Amino acid sequence: MKYITILIFVLLHFTISAQQMDYTTSFEKDPNSTPTYQETIKYYENLAKAFPNKMQLISKGNTDAGYPLLTVVIDMEGDFDTKKIRAKNKQVLFVNNAIHPGESCGVDASMMLIKNCLLQKEMQKKLKNTVIVLIPFYNIGGGLNRGSHSRANQNGPHEHGFRGNARNFDLNRDFIKCDTKNAQTFNQIYSQWRPEIFVDNHTSNGADYQYTMTLIATQSDKLHPTLAGYMNDHLLPALYKGMKAKDWEITPYVYARDTPDGGISAFLDLPRYSSGYAALHNAISFMPETHMLKPYKGRVESTLAFMETMIQTMNQQYETIQRVRKSADAQTINQTSFDLNWTMDSEKVDSVLFKGYEAKYKTSEVTGLQRLYYDRDAPYEKKIAYAGNYKATVSVDKPAAYIIPKAYTDIIDRLRWNGVKVYRLSYDKEIEVEMYRIGEMDSRKQPYEGHYLHSNVQLTKETVKWNYYEGDYIIQLNQVANRYIMETLEPQGADSFFAWNFFDSILMQKEHFSPYVFEDLAADFLRKNPAIKEKLEEKRKNDPEFAKNAYAQLQFVYEHTSHYEPTHRLYPIGRLTKSELQSLAESYGF
Repeated sequence: MKYITILIFVLLHFTISAQQMDYTTSFEKDPNSTPTYQETIKYYENLAKAFPNKMQLISKGNTDAGYPLLTVVIDMEGDFDTKKIRAKNKQVLFVNNAIHPGESCGVDASMMLIKNCLLQKEMQKKLKNTVIVLIPFYNIGGGLNRGSHSRANQNGPHEHGFRGNARNFDLNRDFIKCDTKNAQTFNQIYSQWRPEIFVDNHTSNGADYQYTMTLIATQSDKLHPTLAGYMNDHLLPALYKGMKAKDWEITPYVYARDTPDGGISAFLDLPRYSSGYAALHNAISFMPETHMLKPYKGRVESTLAFMETMIQTMNQQYETIQRVRKSADAQTINQTSFDLNWTMDSEKVDSVLFKGYEAKYKTSEVTGLQRLYYDRDAPYEKKIAYAGNYKATVSVDKPAAYIIPKAYTDIIDRLRWNGVKVYRLSYDKEIEVEMYRIGEMDSRKQPYEGHYLHSNVQLTKETVKWNYYEGDYIIQLNQVANRYIMETLEPQGADSFFAWNFFDSILMQKEHFSPYVFEDLAADFLRKNPAIKEKLEEKRKNDPEFAKNAYAQLQFVYEHTSHYEPTHRLYPIGRLTKSELQSLAESYGF
């Protein structure tokens, strides 16, 4: 009886505390304001104390700013264990906020969303089969760097954060390379929950138009076909309809070369971006982009409306979402070929009904030249061209497995953060593998997010017997994570680890020759190898600059001799055939 009395007292205490708490957010008090990082977290801490059976605030990992990355987890049954939640076949909606803290709509909208989920019975009914995992403030360093002027084109709020994080990285370019602690922690949290739907809240720059919000959906030609079909035929129509019913009509993201009158294009969300990263894990992703020039109040309210519409739609389409996700995962395990790069399909141009403002020109007071402006006194509604499709430019057949030397711990870490299963060799062994020799490629002349990104990588394949050692890693391609593995480990991937400079050390020749010494060796080599001599003469004939460069000609000969180092431009990750993998599995017992 004593324990029952105590229990009643505790429950009554929490009930009274919840009733007494002021749930009003700072935005609701001042609709042109957004809270600081500390104020945001304090609000969630108070909610977690008031509703411990529905919400937890979980800390995992670190950020470059030195603060832990916090996630809000909402489950109506009070179950916050990932495995138990998945055992109940619940779906996960993952929401990310303040990746760019100057684009703070999601911070305020999410505070109201979570409050509504905890207080409103109607919202709770819609969460019967759905768990919300929400990052209230991702770019903490950028949030602490607070001011009023970094968003020169934006209409409110009074103060806001800065785009770069504590190390001045743009976190929405860091999901693959993971230069930041933020991204390293995010990868692990995301892999733990592996959501069905991912929402990353943003505010746009660019043209002016009538909509408060535009929407970037996962580029459907990059998404798994099963998921793409569902998204295009069911999920997107429901979201567009639901937002219109809430008086927040939306349109595809206005990605225009000039003005919307000339047409807009679908955004190519490569894996470096949040939505492209989510696609690697068979999640359907959205970046709501509120318009920078619209009042802050409307931007926040439309963001809240979008998330509530998403929850309602996920509740209505729960069984379909479960089915298509499981189907996509099963097919990914058995998929034999993967696309690695894309270009716009200019032959598939559709149209979209668009509500814009007339683009006009007048004389600039600053330059005296013609300048663009949008005339809000001249609204229009008309069809404009919409290039919404992309086609693959590079596709690669998967190997049975990759083998990675243990020296590349930075690669192994990233694979593990993303749920990739790895095995290790227990003793040294010479193994026959297929390897790539890196040929011509393009590299950026100026740094981009701390890197000189490679693209248009040309490869040749070589089958070699290579010495591998105890502790080296085997990555089998029989995993749900196959797409992440392929797009990061294949050098031609748009956001591969090679593209992001993780293997640049192989591009530099380590051993060289002294020309005056090598001259005699080269002459003797050409006498004994007439086929190489013929190639040299042919190159001299077709390349006048080469013919005038003595060192280049000696280098050509050197590269054909046994003196030339075999590891120069040799990509160090081997590809294993099915038979070779089976042999290794029998030998090593994995």
